[in-house]
Formats: sequence, C-alpha cells, structure tokens
Amino acid sequence: MNWETRVTQLLNIKYPIIQGGLAYLAYSELAAAVSNAGGLGQITAMSLSSKEALREEIRKVRKLTDKPFGVNYAIGQHGRPFEHMLDVAIEEDVPVVTMTGGNPAPILNRLEGTNIKKLVLVAAKRQAEKAEQLGADAVMVVGQEGGGHLGRDDIGTMVLVPQVVDAVSIPVIASGGIADGKGLMAALSLGAEGIEMGTRFIATEECVHAHPSYKQALLEGNEADTVIIKRSIGAPARAIRNVWTDTILQIENEGQGYEGLKDYISGMANKRYIYEGNKNEGFAWAGQAMGRIKDIPTVQELITRMIREAEDVRTRWSR
Repeated sequence: MNWETRVTQLLNIKYPIIQGGLAYLAYSELAAAVSNAGGLGQITAMSLSSKEALREEIRKVRKLTDKPFGVNYAIGQHGRPFEHMLDVAIEEDVPVVTMTGGNPAPILNRLEGTNIKKLVLVAAKRQAEKAEQLGADAVMVVGQEGGGHLGRDDIGTMVLVPQVVDAVSIPVIASGGIADGKGLMAALSLGAEGIEMGTRFIATEECVHAHPSYKQALLEGNEADTVIIKRSIGAPARAIRNVWTDTILQIENEGQGYEGLKDYISGMANKRYIYEGNKNEGFAWAGQAMGRIKDIPTVQELITRMIREAEDVRTRWSR
C-alpha cells in the first residue's frame, strides 16, 4: 500500500504517524524509536530544565536516528518563557517544530525564513484557519477524546477533523482517540493526511520515563476511566480518573479558581504519578484511546501492527 500523503512528503517520513509532545515523557529514546519505525518522533522542549538540556536531548536523538524528528513547544496558559528554548531548535536546525497551547504567532514568526517545518495543534476550526493564515505548514486537530489539554467546545474527532479539512488548504493531521490501524484509516477517510498519537505511545517499551504502574493503568483502564479536569479555569484536559482528580473536580465545583487548584494541577503532581507511580498523590494524562490499549510493545512492533491493520482495512474496502 502506498502511504504517501502531503504529510509524509512535508515531513519526509515513511508513514503518516506522529508521536505527540507528551509532557515529561517525550525524550530521545521514544522520539528516535518512532522516527526509526517510519513515523515522526518528538522531544518535549518545555519539560526540560534549560537550553543546554534541550540541546543535549536533540543531539541524543541524532545519535539514535538519522531520520526526521520534531521538537514540541507547549506554550500554555501558565507556561514559562519559551523564546530561549526555541533558539536552540533553530541553532540545531531541527527538521520540525510543533506548537501546542497558547498563541502560536510568536513561534511561527520566529521560524519564518528557516527550513523548519511548522505544525500547530488546534482544537477548533477557527484556530486551524488562523494557524494557516499565520504560516503553519500543517495543523494537528485534536478532538475531545484526546488526552491532555483539549478544546473548550467538546467536539469529537469524527466531527472536527472533516470540518477543518473543508476549511483549510494545508494538510490536516487527526488526533484524539486514535490508537491503532483502524483509527489511522478512519482519520484518512475523514480527509486527514496523517495522525498524531499520544496516549498509545506511552504504553510502549521505549517510553522509558513512564512508571510501570502508569502503563499498567493504561492497560487495565477503558474508555470510561478518564475525566476532564481544569474546565473551570478555561483549560480543559483529560486525565486518568483517580482520587486526585476527584479532589480536583471538587475544588472546581467549589469555585476556588486557579489559586485553589495550582498545587493539585502542577507539574510536580503530574510527575508524582507518571515518574514515581504514586496514583494517590498525583494525576496522569490519558485519552479515551486507553480503551484500545491491550499490550506494551516496542514502537517498531506497534507501528508495524498498525500498518498491517490499516492494510487489512483497505483490503476489505476493495472487496
């Protein structure tokens, strides 16, 4: 089967499969594995402590693969300055930069005139249209099934993706609820030219920073075992439901605002779960695709299986 799309052409990759930014988890081992398997792996820039740490991680990826990879910049509501970290990506001439959260204009403007490909994560048609106007090379469209931060309108991937495809001329990459070859083919049938997966790549051998209990929770849980938190402060995000997220929702219901929530939704609380496996003292992001996760393969095994599943779908269609 020919897997060439505008996304594979743009990014110079074999398969139209992109690994999500994955705060505190997307580092060299995972990024290189995804790229070596034919997709586009990514490093999460803003989870690193300094310019030097990001530069080192980029160079580690290049030792592990000669394939294209990306650097993701999460520029959220309460994020720290990112400009100095973006300088590193430019200095190191990384192939791809992706942006999630916040206003992408400063990054897109800074990258203008470079050879770096620019992808923007959006959660609404109007955001996709704006990203195209600002100079994005492609948009990644996340439906409300996704893990981590989402749009405010609760629109599912099945509806949102074709809406965006009809609204922009640049390539569209589908995200949210996708974990296998069936999801890949569904996205392509909606008009997308690639997919982004986050949750599914956590449950792989090369996601070495994720604690085994986090991966086990993804295996044991189903699509109903996630919950949206942070809606009350305008930053809805999907996480695995546990005692900690129940407390977050209680604080939100009481109207305590960001000041009441900040210790519960902090990076430290996130890391207590995903790094230390302390499920009662923190939270972990996950999308509804966790209901499709049944094992913890290598990245190569996962992508090979996805392509085989997708080709089986294509064979059924041809009949």
